[in-house]
Amino acid sequence: MSLQTTWFILITVLWSGFFLLEGFDFGVGMLTPFVGRDLDERRLLKGTTGPFWDGNEVWLIVAGGATFAAFPDWYATMFSAFYVPLILVLAALIVRATGTEYRDRRDSERWQTAWDWVIAVACLLAPLLLGIALGGLLGGVPIDSDMEFTGGFVDLVQPYALVTGATFLALSLLQGALFLRLRITDDLRARAQRSARTIAVVAVVVLAVQLVWTTVIEPGDTVIPGAWAWLAITFAVAAALVAGEDRHEGWAFASSSAAVVFTMANLFATLYPNTMVSATSTANNITVYDSSSPYTLRLMTIVAAVMVPVVLAYTAWNYWVYRQRIHPRTAPTPTDDADAAPPPAPASGLSAESH
Repeated sequence: MSLQTTWFILITVLWSGFFLLEGFDFGVGMLTPFVGRDLDERRLLKGTTGPFWDGNEVWLIVAGGATFAAFPDWYATMFSAFYVPLILVLAALIVRATGTEYRDRRDSERWQTAWDWVIAVACLLAPLLLGIALGGLLGGVPIDSDMEFTGGFVDLVQPYALVTGATFLALSLLQGALFLRLRITDDLRARAQRSARTIAVVAVVVLAVQLVWTTVIEPGDTVIPGAWAWLAITFAVAAALVAGEDRHEGWAFASSSAAVVFTMANLFATLYPNTMVSATSTANNITVYDSSSPYTLRLMTIVAAVMVPVVLAYTAWNYWVYRQRIHPRTAPTPTDDADAAPPPAPASGLSAESH
């Protein structure tokens, strides 16, 4: 396997990790104003992602940095073409972080409710716009022989890209609803479960359309989806089948997580060996062979071999520390640091319950 292919796979893994982990953050943010009926309930819902959300954003930064270092031509053309949606994603992430910090600074119902809705909109825009950008890589945008983007904003708003954006939005909502089932109890859990049941049906339908379209858009002789697509829809259906049950929360969340990973894998596997498809001419496609020097890739591989296991180990430890369900008396504030000490054991009658 060439170093170019290795780094293309690693970038696929980084994007998959981002949507796998940050997807439920976005989903919880979007669902909070609907599932929570008062300020205390919404604060508890936001506390479910308190120890995780800021750390999960790092995966996006690493994915962008890896693209810049390994495939500078891809990075330059992609960020030139998708400048507007990516700037809006950055703004959405900043607003989400600001809202999370500012929401509880004033003891005002109007203030806190307004921030809940602002955060919900930011959490909706981020996966939608990132999905549109990723869909545009395969759907094609005008690129000339000098790897320069020659189109405009209208060229980015293409049907396939919009469907891909809607797919990742739906999967994020499903991840959020199923994550809440794992983290909360009583009436809130029941409401999240009802939301998951409805969202799962929509997610399966949108995902099926996106997977079929991804297969058709590839210039090949077959219209039969590949293994990644079958795995994605299989796990999505599995999540939908148990989303409304009172048990199997862990299996449901694991299945939806697998659907996210395999959807991303199917998108990038279809794209390979291209990194961006030119709508002007296939001869202008940017490929994995338009990469950094072999020395740079070798050096990056050594760094990744050392650092990636460290990041994975820290992430796993963080989720293990905060594995308990959240009860009203033990709910952390949304601004809790990921490395903070775990909450103390609650009083009798509200004991913490592990997954």
